[in-house]
Amino acid sequence: MDRTAIVILAAGNSSRLGRPKQLLPYQGKTLLTHVVTEALAAALSPVVVLTGAYREEIQDSLQGQRVALVYNPEWETGMASGIVAGLGKALSIEPYLQSVIVAVCDQPYISAELFRALIVKYAASGKGLVACSYSEIVGTPVLFDVRYFKELSVLSGDAGAKQLLRKYPDDVATVPFPGGSIDIDTTEDFQRLS
Repeated sequence: MDRTAIVILAAGNSSRLGRPKQLLPYQGKTLLTHVVTEALAAALSPVVVLTGAYREEIQDSLQGQRVALVYNPEWETGMASGIVAGLGKALSIEPYLQSVIVAVCDQPYISAELFRALIVKYAASGKGLVACSYSEIVGTPVLFDVRYFKELSVLSGDAGAKQLLRKYPDDVATVPFPGGSIDIDTTEDFQRLS
């Protein structure tokens, strides 16, 4: 487990809810701080948080947390640039990583147990890609074995890393994540969560 990093994507500009969704209150914290807390509780290292829009506010909200903050100046080009920057930072901290988990900041039901379940499935299955499954979707968080780092490091555009799941379906294992379909994109989503 000490050779698995977590990269949390929190660079978006979604403020349809009156404030950046990364910084919406959830259980006495922000959504982002909740995900970071769970990542740290999973005892995986390093934990890297990608910022873009609202850089200063995010830095302030994570002050004192044991995370590496990375500003992605290309955040508007899509998730792929954040994954590239996050993986690069994680490898600069721990050059011998065996895997990386990519997570997003707006799934409120992410837990340390879920991160650990990805690791357990990875070890037991021998698969190089371990994704969460929910509502007939295979998605985030996703664990990528070191064999995929080269392809992750050259991603571009909006498709992000999901294209690797489509490209290598025989190397994908899944972990159930019943709350995974709940993310915060609208006022209604946030009201239901509250």
